Amino acid sequence: MDNLNKEQRKRNMQHIKSKDTSIELKLCKALHNCGIHYYKNYRKLPGKPDIAITKYKIAVFCDSEFFHGKDWELLEQRLANGEHSDYWIRKIRRNRARDREINERLFSMGWTVIRFWGKEINKDIDGCVKAIKELIWDNNTNYSDD
Repeated sequence: MDNLNKEQRKRNMQHIKSKDTSIELKLCKALHNCGIHYYKNYRKLPGKPDIAITKYKIAVFCDSEFFHGKDWELLEQRLANGEHSDYWIRKIRRNRARDREINERLFSMGWTVIRFWGKEINKDIDGCVKAIKELIWDNNTNYSDD
């Protein structure tokens, strides 16, 4: 059941960003502070990764739990009982399928894809940065072996 009326829900949805979200900006700032160079919303790659570390071919996505279907089985059940359930279930299923398609396309192009949930970024930014640094280290050692 929605706690907001129709007009409140409309205003809420209009203010949801697709780029420069708070979680994306938080991760970008942390990477910048570590001296990691990246591009934001990199248009040259499928899915326009939120962060692309081109030197090491690492694509980073900052995914919100709702729109990307975290714990999908539970969320789907919850949505099934709500208003506009068909719309939201279809939308989130398509988002999840698109995420898989993008991951596969990037992988086939030789890129490493890492996806962080918003809560993961907010609760453990250091862990997220560490995971990216480990990928850079792995990719860097692989390049030096060539």
